[in-house]
Amino acid sequence: MPAEPTLRRLQRRPEFLRVRYKGRRSVAPGLVLQACPARAAATDGPGGGPGSGPAEIGVGLTASKKVGNAVERNRARRRLRALATGDLKRLARPGTDYVLIARRATLTRPWPELRRDLRDALKRLKKLRRPDGETDDTTGAAAADGEAA
Repeated sequence: MPAEPTLRRLQRRPEFLRVRYKGRRSVAPGLVLQACPARAAATDGPGGGPGSGPAEIGVGLTASKKVGNAVERNRARRRLRALATGDLKRLARPGTDYVLIARRATLTRPWPELRRDLRDALKRLKKLRRPDGETDDTTGAAAADGEAA
């Protein structure tokens, strides 16, 4: 397994809807994170290699009109894209599709707090990877609580 997974963009509406209805979500002040296990690599057809599924992270970005006008929505999506290429790629569990939804606060939230929102959301969804590459399952939740104290 590669040290850092590759990002794959979710582009079609059915992909977003699958994550929404079959996955779980976590709401933070700066963003909403939805997560769902990625589709099986067998559906990719004969061209999909044996290692193509698990080492990928699917990422979708969206901002509704509640966020603001077109300029503000684009700025919010740019901030979420930077968050995905930096922190989500490093912290999130591979083999999962994620949808980052902008909130009004995404525009004005300081960058360190937005990064913390993503990390906390991943932790709540139990999709946070440990630095050594392991995933943060039920045993990691107790360890994370001990670190915060």
